[in-house]
Amino acid sequence: MTVSRALRLTVVGVRTHVSYMSRSPLEITFAVLVPLVYATLAVYLFRAADNPDRLLTAAVGAGLMGIWSSVLFGSGGAVQNQRWLGTLETLVSSPTPLSLVLLPITLATAVIGTYAMGATVLWGAVLFDVPLDFAHPLLFPVAVPVCVLSLGMMGLLLAATFVLLRNANALANPLDAPVWLLSGLLVPVTVLPDWTRPVSWVLPTTWGSRAVHAATSGGAGVGEVLTPMIVALALGAVYALVAVLVLGRVELRARAAATLSLA
Repeated sequence: MTVSRALRLTVVGVRTHVSYMSRSPLEITFAVLVPLVYATLAVYLFRAADNPDRLLTAAVGAGLMGIWSSVLFGSGGAVQNQRWLGTLETLVSSPTPLSLVLLPITLATAVIGTYAMGATVLWGAVLFDVPLDFAHPLLFPVAVPVCVLSLGMMGLLLAATFVLLRNANALANPLDAPVWLLSGLLVPVTVLPDWTRPVSWVLPTTWGSRAVHAATSGGAGVGEVLTPMIVALALGAVYALVAVLVLGRVELRARAAATLSLA
């Protein structure tokens, strides 16, 4: 398969899944309503801690949590929906590589998750009078897509595992809070125990969120935004490569274990 054909399949797949997911009440709930609850709690917690200058950071962090939840449950839900519809076996046996089937799904869930970022920032500005004084207003719109892309690559690796599991939500549920804690989406990873640092460093979400927060809060230089962005993209590429390799093994294992269908 040529690169141009793979890109075309990815673009068409992302557009199709975004159109489908944006009409799903469950996806809208995860993308908009749940992050608003996160944002409300975060703003009140930061105010109670006498950190009024970090209210925008709280709103942005809640948005990142919403994006991660959308990717996590969206990837698992999309694979599970294909299994319920009886089309997962057809997708696996189709000439198109399974990675190019799952990649648009994970990217689409990340794109839908960007609703969360806009919703939480506007929610904080309108309801809590959070000033929208970004430290790097030009870099912030760049850092967010980079973070979304890194989340999508991580979602692709998770989706590879979801193909093997008949109940993908069994793995998705316990991964929600630990990942956003280890990635520093809302609170810095420096407040966590030292033994968690190596785990945080290998997560692309850690570097993506660091770039977004550096573009949001004051005192960070341009290099403190660009460097995490580059690391997030590099780790995202590694995760994508690992996902492609894992998918081959998972596909064979799923065929042997007969876990592609619900029957």
